[in-house]
Amino acid sequence: MASSVFRFRSRSQVSFRLDGERTCLRYPVMGDYSEWSRLREASRGFLEPWEPRWAHDDLTRAAFRYRIQRYDADRAAGKALPLFVCLRSSGQLVGGVTLGAIRRGVAESCTLGYWMGEQHAGKGLMRDALTALLPHVFDSMRLHRIEAACIPDNSRSQRLLEAVGFRREGYLNGYLKINGAWRDHLLYALVAEDWHSMRKQSSGSGG
Repeated sequence: MASSVFRFRSRSQVSFRLDGERTCLRYPVMGDYSEWSRLREASRGFLEPWEPRWAHDDLTRAAFRYRIQRYDADRAAGKALPLFVCLRSSGQLVGGVTLGAIRRGVAESCTLGYWMGEQHAGKGLMRDALTALLPHVFDSMRLHRIEAACIPDNSRSQRLLEAVGFRREGYLNGYLKINGAWRDHLLYALVAEDWHSMRKQSSGSGG
């Protein structure tokens, strides 16, 4: 179930929350710094192989303040939708999801990025969060296509994307600089027609 009060291009502060069965997604705020920095530091060895190289000051309060300012500016400009993933039961921060490179007009597309704290990985929480996010992408934002790329040896990410309906479309040579090295990626995508078809089949099978 997803519930939100959201006007994507508005610069005003509005409430926003998407609810899954076990998780919820919401805007990051400055008050998240302590919890975010603890989770990221504890998960550093787990996350670094799959992310751009961390800056030396990445976990400082000043860097986080700049991160929040950039998030707010990108969201207000309609360029991206960065969200934190929390447990519905307690509000505990467990990870993050970003819809980036949002393009309108003839494209109506975006890219998907995500991370999960090590202690929370492998429990189905990101799958739950993405299941809550996709209706917002296709029904509320009215996008037609969402893309995601993952390193070929990241089997966990591949299984996650396939579980929520993404199809593998291609192989991208030297696509992104990850942890200091240019890495090949697998390209996955989900388009609105396929997602609506899956939702219809799921509703039908449920009686």
